[in-house]
Amino acid sequence: MEPGTDTISGKKGAVESYEEDVQEKANASDTRDQVYRLLLSYQEHNAGRLVLDPKAAPAELGEEVARHLKLSSDGSKILWPQPTDEPEDPQNWTNRRKSLQLVIVTLAAITPDFNASIGIASAFAMAKQFNTTANRINQVGSSWAIFLIGWGGVFSVMLIRRYGRLPTLFWSQVLSVLTMVGCTLAPNLATSAAMRCLNGFFATCGQVSGLYIVTDMYPLHLQARKLNVWTMGFVLSPVLAPFFLGFLVARANWRWSYGIGTIFNFIVVVLMAFFMEETMYDRHLTNSAERQGPKQRTLRYRLETLIGITGVRMARYRSSWAQISLAFLRVCWRPHLVAALLFEAMLFGFGIGFHVTNNVILALPPPHGYGYGQIQIAATYASSIIAVIIGELCARYLIDWLLEVAVRRNKGVFEAECRLWACYVAVAFYVAGFVLQGAAFQMHFHIAVLVVGWILAEVAVMLNTSAICVATRSKEAGT
Repeated sequence: MEPGTDTISGKKGAVESYEEDVQEKANASDTRDQVYRLLLSYQEHNAGRLVLDPKAAPAELGEEVARHLKLSSDGSKILWPQPTDEPEDPQNWTNRRKSLQLVIVTLAAITPDFNASIGIASAFAMAKQFNTTANRINQVGSSWAIFLIGWGGVFSVMLIRRYGRLPTLFWSQVLSVLTMVGCTLAPNLATSAAMRCLNGFFATCGQVSGLYIVTDMYPLHLQARKLNVWTMGFVLSPVLAPFFLGFLVARANWRWSYGIGTIFNFIVVVLMAFFMEETMYDRHLTNSAERQGPKQRTLRYRLETLIGITGVRMARYRSSWAQISLAFLRVCWRPHLVAALLFEAMLFGFGIGFHVTNNVILALPPPHGYGYGQIQIAATYASSIIAVIIGELCARYLIDWLLEVAVRRNKGVFEAECRLWACYVAVAFYVAGFVLQGAAFQMHFHIAVLVVGWILAEVAVMLNTSAICVATRSKEAGT
């Protein structure tokens, strides 16, 4: 044997071994990518029925696919959506990073109804200045502003799906600040009503974007708990202004209440500008560079993402305007969803209506009302704050418990409808609460009876809204 033959042979063996390793890794990478695409398709087409228990995965998805599933840290739940291997996938963000986004979007969810309900606190003072009645202030301002909050949400969803969560939410809040300035400086009732209506339409984005942002960041089994926090924001928002600003209006000019609302809206805009991130992650794209953007997150990229330039660039990879426009109709024709939404609209709507008209009834002199002054009326709204906190705690544990029971009953498979069982509990509280409120007003019972009914009804609104939001979002996630 010639000198050096063993060395050459050894080098060839090392090269061949290296090439085999590279090929195995490439094949493994291809396999993971194929499995990921398969699981993404499975989730989109089975959004309301997903296997959640890892033990049930082989029977539902097959042994080969089940081996590649990513699980929760304790191994008890399958993660939906399945995270990618990219660190910029919102599902892979740290808990601290996710929590910051949740706090900001919850504050944004407070602004629409908070702005609209400032008129409740200042209704009598505005009526005096504009030479009209408090009932007229509610009719031309509060009622129409609340009505437009709903329609603003429909258009916001279209922009969110096309251009992303962050720019849509940011610009809606900027317009909210500008219209709140208009409310503060309005010289007459017509201008005030117009500004309040525009504010309701533009500011509502925070009340619909939270659904997307939470599901962007958190896996299915954690979404209910996080959505409860966001839901608590906009359920609580209609009573924050009458409670806190009611005391202010009793001692200062009513324009200060709108001025404080403007400052709050501006703070939310600042938080978005400096700390909020885009959570929309285009999982269907095969090119991760397109999905992620540049590796180095420069100030320029941050600014372009905030104001929507990045969203405009990415729009060509997303649903077309025709698809986005028709999505509303595609969802609405489904009887099971329409029934749930109508049920929530009635339950939530009557709760809001009570908040709007309660101050007028409480201020009426006996025997038609309680003859309360501004400070007393403001104090009664504290009951709603207590009720929403109770409702959040009830929803947090009840909805999670219903998920666990349903998964066990369905042999490891989650069905979105299981969370709607919470609505039965909510209806019982709701009926009891509104009967007590109605009897208290009609029969002139002690204010304590009214407060107890108010608390029961508000607990029901919080519990029911959480259940509907979580169930419908899980069911329609693939739409």
